[in-house]
Amino acid sequence: MNLFDRWNTALADLRKQDRFRSFNRPQGLDFTSNDYLGYGAGRQPAPPGTAAPSPFAEGLSRSGMASRLLRGHHEVWERVEAELAAWHGAEAVLMMTSGYAANEGLLSTILEPGDWVATDELNHACIVDGLRLARCRRHSFRHNDLNHLEDGLKSEAAKAEPGRERFVITESLFSMDGDRAPLAEIVALAERYGAQVIVDEAHATGCFGATGAGLIDAAGVRGKVLASVHTGGKALGVPGAYIACSRLLKDYLINKCRHLIFTTALPAACGQWWLDMMPVVRADETGRAALHANSAHFRKALVNHGITPGGTEYVIPVVLGDNGRAVRAARQVQALGFDVRAIRPPSVPVGTARVRVSIHADHNSAILDQLAEALAAAVRSAQSEVGAPP
Repeated sequence: MNLFDRWNTALADLRKQDRFRSFNRPQGLDFTSNDYLGYGAGRQPAPPGTAAPSPFAEGLSRSGMASRLLRGHHEVWERVEAELAAWHGAEAVLMMTSGYAANEGLLSTILEPGDWVATDELNHACIVDGLRLARCRRHSFRHNDLNHLEDGLKSEAAKAEPGRERFVITESLFSMDGDRAPLAEIVALAERYGAQVIVDEAHATGCFGATGAGLIDAAGVRGKVLASVHTGGKALGVPGAYIACSRLLKDYLINKCRHLIFTTALPAACGQWWLDMMPVVRADETGRAALHANSAHFRKALVNHGITPGGTEYVIPVVLGDNGRAVRAARQVQALGFDVRAIRPPSVPVGTARVRVSIHADHNSAILDQLAEALAAAVRSAQSEVGAPP
């Protein structure tokens, strides 16, 4: 039984037991949701000392009020999911409350004990936690090391355990190191050894490709990826996240994913924000060009000040190693009005504490030059302090 047979069999069993779930729009008088005081549905007493409550968009609740499988579904999410699926050229999209819930929920639902997963050692905590919940076998390969990945795939393929699946999981743009995964090469290796690929596109969505669909679509490997996770709270500027996948996998998640079944849905009002932003993001070639130009400008400015940053993209780490040095450097730059942060374990490996700079499309070159100068001075100061750790 292959992976897709596994899902089809599970769904068929649920249908036989009258336990198959699907989304239904709210109908009739509400005796299902958790909107106990009626505020989400529109009842809003005037605040003390005022004449009338503030108005709110008619028909779009401020609260999800229940899970999507109870009364938290709304037709706006059908429209959002359809537009997102079309954007990525995917069969289906499933909205989730956050990127963390999407990754952890996806992995803990589709991976089973006995399955084998190769995961990049720098994958985000939500991927790590999803694998822990799944209780699968793991091969943590060195960051972006295709040889180490292939070693694991080759060793696992030689065992050829029947009924067990193999997966490769990576971020496309790493959130703390600012470098890309070699997606085309990873997909090729996975195909060679019969593994499925799952990609976290959180930091790439909106920023790569002609319409901003991300690095999977820019690399032309959408049809070879089992599922991808995307967030709205980064480049798109809206709350929530989604999983792009097949129709079969969407049905399976609706019926099996605890992170969806037992979570209050996003408010329908948020769905309209998604619909408003979708055409903006797709058309914003100017913003994407400015983002990448600003990243290149700032990286060059750092090099001119004697600082060599990590990565290649608009997430820019300046690694100091020692936690205290990273904190002192960040505070010195913050005192000048630049909001940068020290990133320390467990967000990054021990001994790689850093100042992380997130470049935006609306930064200008003069400000970037000032920040580069300030950061370089702060790094030198932190490294030269008498008695400071090495």
